[in-house]
Amino acid sequence: MAVAEVDETPALSRGAKNTIVAAIMLGMLLSALDQTIVATALPTIVSDLGGGNHLSWVVTSYLLAETIMTALIGKFGDLFGRKKAFMISVSLFLIGSFFSGWADSMGSLIAFRAVQGLGAGGIMVTAAAVIADVVPLRERGKYQGVMGSVFGVSTVVGPLLGGLFVDHLSWRWAFYVNLPLGIIVLIVAAVALPSIRSVGKPKIDYLGIILIALAATGLTLVTSWGGTEYPWGSPTILIMAAASVVLLVAFVFVENRAAEPMLPMRLFKSPVFSVASVLSFVVGFAMLGGITFLPTYLQYVQGASATSSGLRMLPMVVGLLVAALVSGTVISKTGKYRMFPIIGSILMTLGLFLLSLMDAATSFWETSAFMIVLGLGVGMIMQVPVIIVQSTSDYKDLGVATSGVSFLRTLGSSFGVALFGTIYASGLPDRLATAFAEHPFPPGVDPRLAQSVQGLHSLPPELKAPIIDAYVGALHQVFLVAAPVGLLSLLVALFLKEVPLRDTSRAAASGNSGVGESFAVPASGDSHHELERLLANVLGRLKTDPGPAILARSGLSISYAQGWLIAQIFRTGKQGGNMTMQDIGAEHRVPAGIFEPTARQLVDAGYLVEVHGHYRFTDEGMELFARLVGSWRLWLLEQLEDWQESKDVDFTADIDRLAERLVSDGRALSTGKHAASL
Repeated sequence: MAVAEVDETPALSRGAKNTIVAAIMLGMLLSALDQTIVATALPTIVSDLGGGNHLSWVVTSYLLAETIMTALIGKFGDLFGRKKAFMISVSLFLIGSFFSGWADSMGSLIAFRAVQGLGAGGIMVTAAAVIADVVPLRERGKYQGVMGSVFGVSTVVGPLLGGLFVDHLSWRWAFYVNLPLGIIVLIVAAVALPSIRSVGKPKIDYLGIILIALAATGLTLVTSWGGTEYPWGSPTILIMAAASVVLLVAFVFVENRAAEPMLPMRLFKSPVFSVASVLSFVVGFAMLGGITFLPTYLQYVQGASATSSGLRMLPMVVGLLVAALVSGTVISKTGKYRMFPIIGSILMTLGLFLLSLMDAATSFWETSAFMIVLGLGVGMIMQVPVIIVQSTSDYKDLGVATSGVSFLRTLGSSFGVALFGTIYASGLPDRLATAFAEHPFPPGVDPRLAQSVQGLHSLPPELKAPIIDAYVGALHQVFLVAAPVGLLSLLVALFLKEVPLRDTSRAAASGNSGVGESFAVPASGDSHHELERLLANVLGRLKTDPGPAILARSGLSISYAQGWLIAQIFRTGKQGGNMTMQDIGAEHRVPAGIFEPTARQLVDAGYLVEVHGHYRFTDEGMELFARLVGSWRLWLLEQLEDWQESKDVDFTADIDRLAERLVSDGRALSTGKHAASL
């Protein structure tokens, strides 16, 4: 798939670049936090607004909207400019946050959580694109590591923050907190972000996106409403299920004929991709399902405060992060990955089963141990699907394959939360009714106290014990039914083949970047951008700048600084040169005189001519630049020697483009002795 070229990015000072990156990452943190921040607030939200049978939709509506938006926003950014797309996404997120906090019913909260999700999905995808616009490829690896940390931090901090807001302010502040921080992001974006848009016009698979969105929503509604709002055999459920299946079939038909499908069906011809997709779906199912309903157990059954429940979930999150980091490191060093999904599936199944054994008498240490087992299992599987598809996909499918498995993981999360919610909502009312029938409240005690955490635990022990048992029974059923999903993951993992991993995929597996990839929303689906991200990880792991060694190997008798200046004249002068040192100095925000001695050396060597302060290439200068680019191109191909893509026209063109960028990207040191980075 050919990639549209983008307008040139103006050079930014380090301060301006860091300000932009900080604002972008703050936006990413806010949108990532809102996946988990409501988990510990959900019991209190239900107590306040009612609608406990719709509890899961507070999370599901956000996830579905986020998933749909990620399939669209990257293309919109190419069409209308990434700055505009990012600012619209932040605005949607803020509007959704304000009205979610203002909601006076469960229905309105669910609706505005969907608006929030649209904004969050847009922020995630455009943020990565904006950082690629403002940060040179040579420096991007370290920023990708920080971006990975954002997702890990949000998973740890989200439930805790939600609990703090509930206990010390109000559950509404879990949403209102986004407003002042989001406004800062919006202001920085408006003032500082460069306006970049693609020169070409991308083709958007509108019909495919609409069909999968409707099918996913329909199936989620079936799992959510079946047995609660409507009987499983009711016409409403049956018609909705049949319509969703028809929409899925139509989606497959459309994707087979779309010019640029969001999820090409040819990918599923590969058994490796098919297995990775199922694993990705299952791990999303288990992770968000567990995070969403554990606070309900901790608060209703064990009487923990919202803050305490957030703290007590840390063992699961820490286990997840540790397992993801360790497995990523091992995969990076050895290239072996098959054992992790197998062991992880066993641990995930065991963890879900152990959670089903918890009751009011389960100790803190037992609960923590059970959560650690689940976290370790999920963490071992999380990043394997992405690593596999990045190593087995043809270049033309690299972007859509990566975004595809991420898309299915997010879709699995929404299904997991919806199904867990259905089991909980269908089982709890009957158990509560039985408890009230067998142990009626004395006159003057309001039965509605049993619906809130505070009310339930304000009751005398003899009154609250049967109610707690009802909650235990409902949650026991949730986790017990979820455990076979882990067995499905194990069965699928056994069919997973051990294939050689590309060096770029192994580099991406380690450290924060690997963890971030595991938590992140679906990527843009663009192979060129995905290749850039993988190469940035490779470059970020190098302990020294490869530029001097590449220049020395090229055999060119020029200094590093001369090569850098040649590249700046080529880039800024749009291939023909004709630049002044004042132009380059202004772009890099340093005095023009710094470059004059180097420019004079290039004139004396016959690579440039100077007329009234304007510098242009000679034929020898153009040849010199071509040799510089060629040297970087050879280096890139060495890093990608296990790709076997030499006959792919798009791959070749993108390598040429990246080589030219690596030569010219960077900034000059104020000493004028050499370039800081290429």
